[in-house]
Amino acid sequence: MQSSCQKIVDAIWFRNAILGVILLAGVVVGLQTYPSLRESHGDLLTGLDKAILGIFIIEIIIKMGAHGRLPWKYFSDPWNVFDFAIVAVCLIPSESGSFAAVLRLARVLRVLRLVTALPKLQILVGAVLRSIPSIGYVFLLAVLLFYIYGCMGTFLYSENDPLHFRNLQTSMLSLYRIVTFEAWTDILYINMYGSNHFGYDEQVYKTLQSVGITRDMIRSEASPYGAVLYFVSFTIAGAMILFNLFVGVMINGMEEAKREQEKFAGPETNETVTRKDFVKIEKNLTKLSEKIDALSNKKH
Repeated sequence: MQSSCQKIVDAIWFRNAILGVILLAGVVVGLQTYPSLRESHGDLLTGLDKAILGIFIIEIIIKMGAHGRLPWKYFSDPWNVFDFAIVAVCLIPSESGSFAAVLRLARVLRVLRLVTALPKLQILVGAVLRSIPSIGYVFLLAVLLFYIYGCMGTFLYSENDPLHFRNLQTSMLSLYRIVTFEAWTDILYINMYGSNHFGYDEQVYKTLQSVGITRDMIRSEASPYGAVLYFVSFTIAGAMILFNLFVGVMINGMEEAKREQEKFAGPETNETVTRKDFVKIEKNLTKLSEKIDALSNKKH
């Protein structure tokens, strides 16, 4: 029983079949988002959904059976725990309870099983998990940068451009818009030429009035050189340097994940080579024994 299950688990056709079922699960979940398809083909989609869940349960049983009398060893692999958790959540009836909508959304999680089916995706996920501590430091650096430039922007441009720099939180939100290059030149030109000459219209004044800022409180001031220095330096520091730091951290995490995977695969490779060599030695010893027997028979 154990050997049969192990052969099935190690078979390429089994892995490809599970991969196909995972892709089918993703398609079925996508089709269920269309109300018209749910009404016209609801029974078919429900049947496919149940069949897919049944296949996943059978897969777990086979993998547990591959461990023989120690089925709990199945949970020694974190990816198996991940698969089991997804299937377990999907077994909860989605039509009952106050969390029915949330439980229906759990079906989407089955698409995440692609991570366990494709080793390359496992490397990427492992790289992301390994990079979390370093990403935290990059995030801290970004927060410091946003805070410093947010304070500077509030001091420099709150009177000219209260729409984007009336307080610290609004300034930091505007800086996030700038770092994503979402029409950031409009904010630049407002502070280069003055709000009376660019960007501000009646709709903007009405919006500001709703937050307690009247038109006479706005003092239009042009800052052609200071605005260029402020915004261009922030885009270079925020969008380019921080982004490259993030990419560098991710690449380093991928290299570490690859090294760990190679280290994990190394003993298995060495064991395979040793077995092949052992088989060759055994064959050579058998041939040598036959030759010795033949020579001894000739002497007698």
